[in-house]
Amino acid sequence: MPGKLTRRLGATTLTAQALVVFLGTLVAWRLGATSGDPGSTAYLWVGGALALLCLVAAGALRGRAGVALGWLCQLLTLASALVLPAMVVVAVIFGLLWWLCLSQGRRMDALTAEREG
Repeated sequence: MPGKLTRRLGATTLTAQALVVFLGTLVAWRLGATSGDPGSTAYLWVGGALALLCLVAAGALRGRAGVALGWLCQLLTLASALVLPAMVVVAVIFGLLWWLCLSQGRRMDALTAEREG
């Protein structure tokens, strides 16, 4: 189970990712609508669901399911690059941030526990 600092760092990262994913969703939706893509409305719904999943994962970080959902968000953000190639950059940045939050958060939680105990 993630510690307090790990949860805070992870939730902050996932919340920021939700915002960026939603903005990317709006871009994909309008680009699709402008070019006459019949799937543009689906981009809006699926991207909105991914942004919502990021927020749910941020809230679920009290248990191991939240960490798994966070990794799922990273993979789905990378998959969204099939629709909007610029999302590769977003996926790489947030994927690295997510990994960093988990690894360094655990380290900080261990140091805090050592100092208090």
